[in-house]
Amino acid sequence: MARERSPALWLHTQPSVTRKMPVCHRILLLLWLLHFSSVYSDITDGNAEHLKREHSLIKPYQGVGTSPSSQWDFWGSTLVTSQYVRLTPDERSKQGSIWNTVPCYLKDWEMHVQFKVHGSGKKNLHGDGFAIWYTKERLHPGPVFGNQDHFVGLAIFVDTFRNDLQGMDRSFPYISAMVSNGSLPYDHGKDGRSTELGGCSVEVRNKDHDTYLAVRYSKGRLTIMVDVDDRNDWRECIDIGGVRLPTGYYFGSSAATGDLSDNHDIISMKICTS
Repeated sequence: MARERSPALWLHTQPSVTRKMPVCHRILLLLWLLHFSSVYSDITDGNAEHLKREHSLIKPYQGVGTSPSSQWDFWGSTLVTSQYVRLTPDERSKQGSIWNTVPCYLKDWEMHVQFKVHGSGKKNLHGDGFAIWYTKERLHPGPVFGNQDHFVGLAIFVDTFRNDLQGMDRSFPYISAMVSNGSLPYDHGKDGRSTELGGCSVEVRNKDHDTYLAVRYSKGRLTIMVDVDDRNDWRECIDIGGVRLPTGYYFGSSAATGDLSDNHDIISMKICTS
């Protein structure tokens, strides 16, 4: 059974530093590094007191539905069970999404997403992927992993199918980030290459355990890290400054299948303050 994790706070990390260590050792290391004015941090667990429940999607998914008091609602093929939110089943031509109904006014925030992508398709015969959103508008279905194109805000794509056969310098699944003011289209044919802020190749499909993605936005810096081995051993994927995200936007997730398919499951989305 996969363990539950509390969202965690981190400072700016350096990818060359090993992050897996006991909590007490992390604290001592952090104090030592601060003493020498070094810029370092680590992902740590146990910061549940910082959890923003109005923006978090957690088992057993109370507050999900269509009532006026619901904090999350969903669309399309999305199925909410007691153990996961399945955005799409392993079937062709499906789209689904789930969205927080409460706008986020936090200037700095951190999100931990526990997810699982799995299906019967063999290598290169699965798709299309899912996205995590922080956008001005919500519940607008469209061609970008089940959400609208020309969106305003932040998108993080977990793309499991290669469309660009010329782009052999990267392997799939591929995680990338994009920020748009509404004027930029997402180019599926090039797998979003022209508009991405950065990305990394990560094997996330058909794991025997859940996989994790962590996003931190603080003081204009966007950092994305992944743990796909369920060892609390985080790998840096994207770290970029100069990102400007307004407050009052909405968190959500969407997924899509086409001629190929997968189950795209969200187990939790936990938002906390930094």
